[in-house]
Amino acid sequence: MTMRLIWSRIQTVLLDMDGTLLDLRFDNHFWRELVPVRYAERHGLPLARARAEVAARTRLVEGTLAWYCLDHWSRELALDIATLKREIAHLIAVHPHVVEFLNALRAAGKRVVLVTNAHPRSLALKMEKTRLAGHFDVIVCAHDLGLVKEQPEFWPRLREVEPFEPDDDAIGGRQSGDPAHGAGARDRLSGVGAAAGFRRPAQTVGRVSGDSRFFRAAAGQ
Repeated sequence: MTMRLIWSRIQTVLLDMDGTLLDLRFDNHFWRELVPVRYAERHGLPLARARAEVAARTRLVEGTLAWYCLDHWSRELALDIATLKREIAHLIAVHPHVVEFLNALRAAGKRVVLVTNAHPRSLALKMEKTRLAGHFDVIVCAHDLGLVKEQPEFWPRLREVEPFEPDDDAIGGRQSGDPAHGAGARDRLSGVGAAAGFRRPAQTVGRVSGDSRFFRAAAGQ
């Protein structure tokens, strides 16, 4: 893996949560296994039909806040989504070497910002289980901005509440969405300018998500 980040120029690092810092097992199991099973039970459907209906409903709102909204899915599926998430909260896990990476960023004097599309209650549950909240200077929830990261308007809006330098600072995280929160999405640590659609591309490095080699190397280990 070839790193091309010039860390001395970077003041702020914006990080995604699901699939970047956290393992996707929890989200994948929740949406692909638990939700279809409970939806089938709730509505008296064969499991195959329940899976198809849940998948069809998620495709309708792909790339919108509703995609990530627990309240939306509770209404849409007639299930208590927040309670179901707690049933399998033991599956929430941090990728290897992430804590060391975050500690290294703090030791280097970088501003570390978590930027997530997750619903506030999903975010709270994951911070409760991982105890990562103290590693961030700021946590920005897309629901508070009224936009998701897939929307180009998100990044200028984010910059209004959390100033960053598009040409110098860095962002790490998924660049596309998925109903199961990450399947097949590409994960990069790249210049904010490139990720946010600003005029000049900034710095970039290879794959981030789940790559313990990156976190270990970035932490100086």
